[in-house]
Amino acid sequence: MNDAFSPPAKPAKASLTEMTEFVLPSHANALGTVFGGQIMAWVDLCAAICAQRHTGRTCVTLFIDDFLFKRPVHVGQVVLLRAHVVATFRTSLEIEVEVSGEDTVTGHRWATVECLITMVALGEDRRPTAVAPLLFESDAERIAQADAEERKRTRLAKRTR
Repeated sequence: MNDAFSPPAKPAKASLTEMTEFVLPSHANALGTVFGGQIMAWVDLCAAICAQRHTGRTCVTLFIDDFLFKRPVHVGQVVLLRAHVVATFRTSLEIEVEVSGEDTVTGHRWATVECLITMVALGEDRRPTAVAPLLFESDAERIAQADAEERKRTRLAKRTR
């Protein structure tokens, strides 16, 4: 691991990332709804941008947690993605991505996907490198960090079995 420096803490709002994607026929399955894999690709991209804004480094996906599809989005509708840093660790960070569908004609929006993605920051040597800690601005952010630490412990325990 490249640990040449200890980056200063940053607030989650500094790396908030929002994306908007228009669903075209090339994004859709035979039912006229966006492919789950297409949404996953957009989620991964949104999370990577968020992680890179926080770390100032190239970040790669390590783990995707609880990718739950709630409702579809049809051709001609819009997919809205919003990503923010939930927690930081030594060389990785957890990003929450919320995905909504939108009918731009009526303005109606609905929850489509929620998920957590763990990204790893890479140094110039392409090895994991130190991540700036979160600068907590609320008790909710401190609780979210503690919850993420528990999820990480659970994941690591599964890997060692």
